[in-house]
Amino acid sequence: MIKKAVFPAAGLGTRFLPATKASPKEMLPLVDKPLIQYAVEEAGNCGMEELLIITGKQKRAIEDHFDSAYELEDALTKKGKKDLLEMVRRLNHINFAYIRQRAPLGLGHAILCAKPFVKVEPFAVLLSDDVIDPEDSLLADMVGIATERDAPVVALEMVAEDDVEKYGIIEGKDEGGGIYRIKRLVEKPKPSEAPSRLGIIGRYILTPDIFDILETLPAGKGGEVQLTDALNRLAGRRPVYGYLFRGKRYDAGDKLGFLQATVELALKDKALGAAFREFLAGLMKDEFSSPHPRR
Repeated sequence: MIKKAVFPAAGLGTRFLPATKASPKEMLPLVDKPLIQYAVEEAGNCGMEELLIITGKQKRAIEDHFDSAYELEDALTKKGKKDLLEMVRRLNHINFAYIRQRAPLGLGHAILCAKPFVKVEPFAVLLSDDVIDPEDSLLADMVGIATERDAPVVALEMVAEDDVEKYGIIEGKDEGGGIYRIKRLVEKPKPSEAPSRLGIIGRYILTPDIFDILETLPAGKGGEVQLTDALNRLAGRRPVYGYLFRGKRYDAGDKLGFLQATVELALKDKALGAAFREFLAGLMKDEFSSPHPRR
């Protein structure tokens, strides 16, 4: 089983300024949990209990969030608030480690920072910007494929032609069941130069031989060390697979995607869903019946 997972979280979060000027983007709340906790719980549900978060300056709030909170737990215990106590303690069994990425040198460099933690084991990488619906089993499916084929696996999604410039794009051989044997990968190509519309999304199962490539890899697009470039080299040495995800993913690294995730996850919340749905229905009724709709 894959026991270790890495969470790159050193970015500046510029798309959410000014909210992220002093607070980590990863701590923005989706309903009642910070963004990064959805990915942490996803890894925990797959049996991964050794988690490394790659942080940067002004990210201390992430460490504090996943630390034990004795005073809070003691207060909840004394007040008999068992449900809240269980919620706070839910992740206490997981071992967290933190390594700081000293400069924003790209996702590939962030993964390289994990080498002392990973050592010689296969590991998962989860980008918390990509929120996967908790009802989907993407990461578990990828672990199964990686274990069966003894190979790295990246998550794929069919993206719109106009969006290929936002993704690493693969060229691959369809082996059935949503699995592709990757021939090559291109980081954020122009639509006319893209080998397909199969874009890489923020879930990876990697093997430790990726570090040998990352250590000597020159900076790529945007002057950063690109994980896509490293995987492209790795695919020339050994089989690398892509798995096409057909479930629900929210691009919460984008303002619109974050709002969409907030609304849909709130509607699925057992405590809030019914009342929130009623509120939205009334809001839309007012919007379309008003002679001066808010645009």
